[in-house]
Amino acid sequence: MLEMTREEFEELVAEALDRIPPELTRLMDNVAVFVEDEPPADDPELLGIYEGIPLTERGEWYAGVLPDRITIYRGPTLRICETREEVVAEAEVTVVHEIAHHFGIDDARLHALGYG
Repeated sequence: MLEMTREEFEELVAEALDRIPPELTRLMDNVAVFVEDEPPADDPELLGIYEGIPLTERGEWYAGVLPDRITIYRGPTLRICETREEVVAEAEVTVVHEIAHHFGIDDARLHALGYG
């Protein structure tokens, strides 16, 4: 398995977030991004997850709620990548994939766009 500290991985995730076009990041609302070492035991290959209410499903009732949560998992990402460059690319794809869920884009559409 490729070795990378949590700090290095967090920096890659931050860099992936920085590459999201500003016109999209300005539209993101009430969402926080986290890095964790491992996903839940029942889904050990999970690279990332979006937990929350997509922008497309929020109505006038949406107020006073905790932020949506995007979590990117370091362990599974490092296990499927052989080089640092692969980790950079996979982290970026995973970040985009989870942000897309925040915008209400489902997995089928993401796969069609190459963000499977």
